[in-house]
Amino acid sequence: MKRPSQTRALWTAVIAVPLLFAAIAGLQMRIDGEARSATKQKEDLLLRTPAVIKKMSFGYDSLLADIYWTRAVQYYGTRLATKGATYEQLWPLLDITTALDSKMIVAYRFGAIFLSEKGTAGAGRPDLAIELVKRGIAANPDEWHLDLDLGFLYYWRMKDYASAAKAFLAASKKPNAPQMLAMTAARVAEKGGSLDTSQMIWSEIYVSNKDPKIRERALQTLQGIKAAQDQLHLNEIADEYKNRFGRYPASTSELRSAGFLDGIPVDPLGYPYVFGPDGKAALNPDSPIVIPQDLNSLAAPKQ
Repeated sequence: MKRPSQTRALWTAVIAVPLLFAAIAGLQMRIDGEARSATKQKEDLLLRTPAVIKKMSFGYDSLLADIYWTRAVQYYGTRLATKGATYEQLWPLLDITTALDSKMIVAYRFGAIFLSEKGTAGAGRPDLAIELVKRGIAANPDEWHLDLDLGFLYYWRMKDYASAAKAFLAASKKPNAPQMLAMTAARVAEKGGSLDTSQMIWSEIYVSNKDPKIRERALQTLQGIKAAQDQLHLNEIADEYKNRFGRYPASTSELRSAGFLDGIPVDPLGYPYVFGPDGKAALNPDSPIVIPQDLNSLAAPKQ
């Protein structure tokens, strides 16, 4: 025969589970409605205070965190690359997700990407991305990938090279972290921002990630960095050409004919570089490579 305390516990669970799923269903309907209505997109979430939601989860924190994370991904995905799209509710969704499950590494890592990307690709809030990753580091002190992400945000988005170096150094001291991170930290501390340093960091991101989307993004950026490096080198050669002949070369073929090049230089995808009317090297119009705008401040040769 069951004891009264056991009976009460059983009935509490029976009552709690339907209430939980009723709350989830209500949340689902709310967010779906916002996705369909431009007006409702600007409204606050029905439940957006992590502490309140945690109390209402009846111990199903991880389950509810999965649901909020799924909605965050869907929310981001429906707005990605959409002209005029805004991301006001992205941070509340990520805030709640990580409050419910502080061990959900994917929410910190991908959430930081969603928040830090510029233009139509994200919220353009690297400050919130940094806050999110710092929260993840505090809850997961041995996860070196998060320190790497923090260093990346400081380096790539904030141009705060001192903070970036500290983050990379912290990552290098975590269990199973690659030793290359210590070298990266030293290089950032010594030289700050440069194309070579950016190449090191993005190479580490490419090697250390298994997610195909992140690897693809890293590879595309590495191709852009290589193209920017090539163009700087070609511009230096073009200046030498001008000093000798009094004008800039019209093509790389002229540089080769004059003995400045051994062959026709091509970008990482095999498209030959061209020269513009200003005498500066540029990507071939047919090349799909894109040089990120973030490289502009790094493209000038270091003194």
